[in-house]
Amino acid sequence: MKKIEKFFDISMVLMTIYSALENIREEEEIELVFDIDATIPKELRGDVESATHMLTQLLVFIFQNTPRREVILKLRALKDFLYEESITFSVEDTGINYQKAHSFFDARLKPVLDRLEGTASYDDETQTISVAIPFKLNDLGNRRYYRLPDIGMLGKKVLLIAKSRAVSESLKKMFTYFLYEVDVGSEEYKKHGSNLAHYDIFVLEKSLVTEGITSLVQKVQEKYPLKFVILQDAKDVELITAPYVSAYLIKPVMQESVFELIVSLFEGDVTERKIRKEAGKPIINMERYIMDAFKKSEEAYVEMEKIKEQMVPAQNHPLPKGEEMKVDEDALPVLNVKSGIEKTKKLGLNYIDELKGFMDKFNKSDIYLRDIAKSRAVWQIKEFAIDLEKRASVIGAERVAHLAEKISLMFVYDNLDMLDVYSRKYHIELEKLLREIRNYIERH
Repeated sequence: MKKIEKFFDISMVLMTIYSALENIREEEEIELVFDIDATIPKELRGDVESATHMLTQLLVFIFQNTPRREVILKLRALKDFLYEESITFSVEDTGINYQKAHSFFDARLKPVLDRLEGTASYDDETQTISVAIPFKLNDLGNRRYYRLPDIGMLGKKVLLIAKSRAVSESLKKMFTYFLYEVDVGSEEYKKHGSNLAHYDIFVLEKSLVTEGITSLVQKVQEKYPLKFVILQDAKDVELITAPYVSAYLIKPVMQESVFELIVSLFEGDVTERKIRKEAGKPIINMERYIMDAFKKSEEAYVEMEKIKEQMVPAQNHPLPKGEEMKVDEDALPVLNVKSGIEKTKKLGLNYIDELKGFMDKFNKSDIYLRDIAKSRAVWQIKEFAIDLEKRASVIGAERVAHLAEKISLMFVYDNLDMLDVYSRKYHIELEKLLREIRNYIERH
């Protein structure tokens, strides 16, 4: 089979695999956790279909043969990811022996690994199964840097309680990236005085929520700005709509998710400068980080102002809060070929190539939007909407471009209640658009 390379978002690939393995994860009662190096770029180029198939096969094999109830898929790459580097996907302490692992490599993985120009290996000492695949870098600007937009979001303390040790350790690592102090588990909580008032964020797995815990959280919230976050699986769509619940953290949790969570939890406090100081509360010494963080905060502010200017068409006459743009959507074409050809010609691009590129990038993106809309991943949704509007506009996809613009404006006018409606509408519009693109490509 021919190797077909395209640009893709590695996070979307992992979310797709996580969903595809839902049944076997439940049957084998296995907790799957992703641990991704910050060195791995957000967007890569490679044979994504073959890579997705290979990783799915690898994880199914491990699930079926490991005695472990927790599986951590680690993604590692060189610190300086320049143009083309290998990403290593590995699972340690599998409990699977050498013979069985190599038999699987030869019988199942070899054809797809040859196509990917990848290699599989097994470490006897640690019973680690690894696969290394080369990928190209799409854009240096898409490296995984997570900079909180305000210094007031730094220096928080977290209590984290989950059923799985692997999930707990993974989440701890993600919060620690932002210099947060993290206590994991009830024992650590007791060791530090059994006092929820000592924490800024309390993350609790949904299956562990009890009436007693929610009563305690509400009591603490009467005096202290404690953020109560519920950790749950993406398939568990039933949300607890209560004022004491600050946010949800949806599995599979990745660094982007924690970044989004922190911003959503504290952007209101930062605006009002609600930064509490309590006697005796353990805090991180921020002196060594303060100047660097302040500089990053200014950079983030300038960048957001640029984005706002791009999103709001008439700064001197803004629309009232919640009012939608006065455009007859039904009158807009699904695909304005004439406009698309003119725009791509001006940019020195090939129209057919841009159509194919749009299909590669946004095929199944309706599922991605639905998932990030459910978890209210604000910055992720903003980035997605801006990118979608830009790419759709270039090819003449006027209805989708207009819809993307409306999604962006929801953040300007604080109208997030419409997110679910727009994600459903995007599913319908995307299907229409992809159908027209395929028809056009077949004719030309």
